[in-house]
Amino acid sequence: MSGHNSKKTVGTLPDTTVKSPYVPVALTWLVWTLFAASIVVLATRIQFGGTWSIPGVVAIDGLTVLMWVVVTFFSGVVHSYSRRYMAGSTHETRFFSTVFGFTLVVMGLVAADHIALFGLLWLSMGLLMAKLVGTVRGWTQAQAAKRVARRYFLASSVLLGVALTALWWLTGATTISGIEAAAETLGGPVWLVAASALVLAAMIQSALVPFHNWLLSSMTAPTPASALMHAGFVNAGGILLTRFAPVITVDAGLMFAVVAIGGASAIGGRLLKSVQTDVKSKLGCSTVGQMGFMIMQAGLGFFGAAITHLILHGFYKAYQFLSAGERVEHTSPDARPSRTTARLTSVIDVIVTLVTGLAGGVLFAMFTGKGQHVDSGLLLTFFVVFTTLHASRSAIEQTALPTTVRYGAVPLVFFPAIIIYAFVYESVSMLLEIGPVTTELTLLHGIIVVVFVGVYIGIETGIHENSQRLYVALLNASQPSSDTVLTTTEDYNEY
Repeated sequence: MSGHNSKKTVGTLPDTTVKSPYVPVALTWLVWTLFAASIVVLATRIQFGGTWSIPGVVAIDGLTVLMWVVVTFFSGVVHSYSRRYMAGSTHETRFFSTVFGFTLVVMGLVAADHIALFGLLWLSMGLLMAKLVGTVRGWTQAQAAKRVARRYFLASSVLLGVALTALWWLTGATTISGIEAAAETLGGPVWLVAASALVLAAMIQSALVPFHNWLLSSMTAPTPASALMHAGFVNAGGILLTRFAPVITVDAGLMFAVVAIGGASAIGGRLLKSVQTDVKSKLGCSTVGQMGFMIMQAGLGFFGAAITHLILHGFYKAYQFLSAGERVEHTSPDARPSRTTARLTSVIDVIVTLVTGLAGGVLFAMFTGKGQHVDSGLLLTFFVVFTTLHASRSAIEQTALPTTVRYGAVPLVFFPAIIIYAFVYESVSMLLEIGPVTTELTLLHGIIVVVFVGVYIGIETGIHENSQRLYVALLNASQPSSDTVLTTTEDYNEY
């Protein structure tokens, strides 16, 4: 297409069974083999329990084997999808090698016990993801996006290094398990530095507001790499906080701060999504918001819920990205743009939503035992019901069902979803070494809920659209780095 004057044609999809390079085929089979092996290890762990370790180096516990299954599954899906997506590309072998290397690094990260090994793998994970963002070497915008992502990931690694060094200085332990054993001695300025650095590292890696720019600037990544990023990589923040939960839960004030940070990102992602017009940007802002919910759950002391959220969100977001092409609609220039958010359209809709949510909360409380007391478990139930109900309503909004039928369809989708969420949460919690760390509710928690609900209602009713200043502010806040923006479509056609 040199000169951008070649004739546009539509051909058949590549046949992945003919002349397929050896490396993609071998790595695809290998990653699915790892998935099968991870299933066996998980079943063995459930049957016999315990932690398998090489003292001072790795420790394979419930979180490790669970994440092995999740990571290898998502990686297997991405490998298989990429067989066709990347077929014929000059970058195919390098892309597959990087994705497989990323998979191995993440598997090592969740097993690492030595803090130096953990920090090294955290850095490697970020550099490999940045490499995937810049897969196309000759594409200027892709290389700019790679540099943006790499700067953020290096900053995250530096913060993690500060945290690990401070924890070593404070406890004398060189392993995560050793730091956990010394958790009762933690406190003071050095602990605060370590805990704050851990939270900041998690915020950057999970693209929480205001560190979301790297995620929204990474749209140059191939679609399967985006799926891996949004379904897997951004979850690292939740895994980090779960792995160092004994450090985070030392002080209730810090845990509240984590809840506030997560809540701000959940609302921020929702607001940013409301001004997006393209599919991938909407999905990106959605991820920012969902990672906020995940961090909130960790701040509430329910790390099992945070892991559950990242797993279920991973399945949802992987599907959304890999099927993003199906959602592209061709509309005439004067067609009225579709709303970017589902809305509460009538009194009946409000009543159905409230009754469904209350019934869902009761179901979740019955299955999990959370929300039956006035503590952080009550907030957990509220936010789980909120996110699940919102996802159910959004799914129904995408259908062509008549309005009256939608009222009945929302409960039919929501109730099975909340039961599945409760079942997965209970299953995940049984695998984790750390249990819930509930905290008392305070006036500040109430303020967060009131602000959260108020902003959400404002978005659902469209009140926020009446402010041009807010619209411009949201549009500016969601802009990717200028040098990553594609301004001429012919430049993309070159690759």
